[in-house]
Order: sequence, then structure tokens, then C-alpha cells
Amino acid sequence: MKVLDVSAIKDGSVIDHIDSKSTLKVADILNIQNEEQVVLVGMNLTSKFLGKKGIIKIGGKIIDQKEVNKIALIAPNATVNIIKDYEVVKKFKVAVPEVIEGIVKCFNPNCVSNHHKIETKLHVVSKNPIRLQCHYCERIMNSKDIVLI
Repeated sequence: MKVLDVSAIKDGSVIDHIDSKSTLKVADILNIQNEEQVVLVGMNLTSKFLGKKGIIKIGGKIIDQKEVNKIALIAPNATVNIIKDYEVVKKFKVAVPEVIEGIVKCFNPNCVSNHHKIETKLHVVSKNPIRLQCHYCERIMNSKDIVLI
């Protein structure tokens, strides 16, 4: 069996166990544009848990909670590893928070959050499948309706 060898990163973040079809969406969330960063994106890798998975390694970037919350909406099975001096110093599974503020646009074009400078706020009605309810207009959104800000 051939094995793909991927170099370790000294400091940064590794997002693993991404559903393969969501890998590029997660990469988009991370806004990887720094020409100095070492970035590895792997897709359709074999996974016992998911069948096929994606992985993203980013040198020099520690992802923040807002990014973790966005990833949880797109790739709910993902895990995050924080790397310092080539060692995993923190590892956790992403989790959809109970209330989502400022990261998802309400899909109702008439919602007050789409017409005034107020932060969006959605309550999680269901995590699997994902269903969100707007705090302001009370409309329910499904995963296909989610537009990240």
C-alpha cells in the first residue's frame, strides 16, 4: 500500500475529519490568503469514520472561535488540532453552539436583520439535521438555506 507523507507544521491549526464535499467550503471559511503560510488541503482521503474525508493544515494560524462555529455548521464531524512546536497542544471536536450570532445571514429578505445594522442572531432548533430559527423574524432555516457572513 502506498502512503502519502505530509510534512508536519511547526505552529498552526489542523482541521481533520471534514466531510470530503465540505473541504473547500471550510478552506473558504479560513480565508487562507497569506502567501507566507504553509497550507495543505487534502480531499477524498480514506476514513474509517466518514468513508472519505478532507483535512486542512495551516501553518502560522490559530483558528478563532468564530471560525470554529462556522466550521461546525458546514462540517459538524470536524476536529481541530492546535499545534505548537510540532506538538498537538489542544484537540477538540467542533460543536454547533445553541445561539449563533453574527456568522449566518437570515434567509428571509424581509427580516429586520437584513435591513438594519444589527447583528444576526439565530437559535439552534436542531443540530442533526441543522435547523436554525431567526431571533427577529422567527423563520426556520435548514442547512441548504445557510449563508455564512
